[in-house]
Amino acid sequence: MRVLVTGATGYIGGRLVPRLLEAGHQVRCLVRDPDKLDEDPWRELVYVVPGDVMDPETVQKALEGCDAAYYLVHSMGGVGHFAQRDRIGAENFRDASERAGTKRIVYLGGMGSGDGLSEHLSSRHEVGRVLAGGSTPVTELRAAVIIGSGSVSFEMLRYLTEVLPVMVTPSWVRTRCQPIAIRDVLGILVDVLDDHTNEDHIYEIGGPDVLEYEQMMRIYAEEAALPRRLIIPVPVLSPRLSSHWVGLVTPIPSGVAKPLVDSLRNEVVVQDDSFLDHYPRELIPYRRAVRLAIDVSSELRVPTRWSDAAGSPAQPIVSDPDWSGGTFFRDQRIVSTHASPSDVFWAFSRIGGTNGYYGFDWAWQLRGVIDSLVGGVGLRRGRRHPEELRKGEALDFWRVAAVEPAHRLLLHAEMRLPGDAWLEFRTEKEDNSTTLVQTAYFRPRGLMGRLYWTVLVPFHAVIFRSMAQRLAAAAEARPT
Repeated sequence: MRVLVTGATGYIGGRLVPRLLEAGHQVRCLVRDPDKLDEDPWRELVYVVPGDVMDPETVQKALEGCDAAYYLVHSMGGVGHFAQRDRIGAENFRDASERAGTKRIVYLGGMGSGDGLSEHLSSRHEVGRVLAGGSTPVTELRAAVIIGSGSVSFEMLRYLTEVLPVMVTPSWVRTRCQPIAIRDVLGILVDVLDDHTNEDHIYEIGGPDVLEYEQMMRIYAEEAALPRRLIIPVPVLSPRLSSHWVGLVTPIPSGVAKPLVDSLRNEVVVQDDSFLDHYPRELIPYRRAVRLAIDVSSELRVPTRWSDAAGSPAQPIVSDPDWSGGTFFRDQRIVSTHASPSDVFWAFSRIGGTNGYYGFDWAWQLRGVIDSLVGGVGLRRGRRHPEELRKGEALDFWRVAAVEPAHRLLLHAEMRLPGDAWLEFRTEKEDNSTTLVQTAYFRPRGLMGRLYWTVLVPFHAVIFRSMAQRLAAAAEARPT
């Protein structure tokens, strides 16, 4: 079949595409930034349409000639009200599918039933209803917590359990949940393409275990060989307070954590298991799913993470024309070294995560804590891999804006700032040496932005000078 995948740069979409290719399907991807797919091993096997579900014209172009389409878009964590954006995107997709004659839409939503659903789960259900409101048959899969390396649910669970040996937690730790392994989710997404009927279907999918979140944390601690965790539920933590707590302890910013935490009060257990009657399969137990996720993370084989999908695609970058960004402040450091360009690139492409920032790590960590306290992403997102980078992925509180092997790395700051910031590293080859050009750019927003940069100038002078010098030294000392 010819299949369209939206959200191919996201957590689910990036893992689904190779599964579809393995099954013999022709895959087309609708993505906002095609360059983000350049490092994926399957990039040359798919047709890419630049665009966004918010733009009806590009959606129409992407769907033309497709037999089926996956709707894997979610706006949570972006700019503005996520439920409204999700509704508009679903309406555009539904209408374009009708005009294109698409035979089926497959949508991955969220589980939950009854009154009192959180805004997050209500929005997930509304998207399903909007998609099913057209003439194109829709298969809606409703999943609870997805357990896999890099998933937002697994990362939240992992960090809460690893960081806090004693947890004073909200009462939602006693809510029942039916987690499902990412491997099962991907297999099910591929299987449902075999439905050639003209009917809409809603299937609830969950693993074989029904657990409370407290039990899930304890099992994770056992599989990760951690000491037994003491969990003390209290009823006084509101979703807002809980989201700030989660934002401080985990790599998930409070803007994303709040709707997620608010959803944890809703029991998400399969009420109708008819899916297995149509598509029988042996589902992975929770404990094994946790072990698989831990193994993949420890072996540095994480193909996608929840943070890969950026929420604000319209930010100008420093290579844009001057008129697109306005005033820029700049701190530039230039160091000459006898190391090769590839060795210098190796040095600066290792920045962040457990590798640190080549000096003054305490200052970067303090900046990360401050960012978490004010609702930012902090440093806890870390890196997908200690040395490899690809465009569009998250790196601590940065987003990789550009990667040119052996030549250039551009990072865009996603911390809370009164402006926009970038950190760029470049190599320039001389006759018998290499020049490292390290540049911090800042585009201020109003008076506060200008004051912010002015106050930090003395600190930049020390931190950035030391960073450039140590990067060059690390390149020269690179082990062969």
